[in-house]
Amino acid sequence: MPAQQQRTVLERFPAGGPRGSWPADEYAARQRAQGQHARVVMDLRTDQFLVIADTED
Repeated sequence: MPAQQQRTVLERFPAGGPRGSWPADEYAARQRAQGQHARVVMDLRTDQFLVIADTED
């Protein structure tokens, strides 16, 4: 049976940040530097950028 992937939301950022500012991407980069498999996705329903980590069950 294949492993199930779980997604954990590490942090949420509003989509309307200042121009040229990418706080979600910067946060995800810091998490990756610490060994966490973090990536940024857009939650259209809430208009937020989510930094998530995929983990296998």
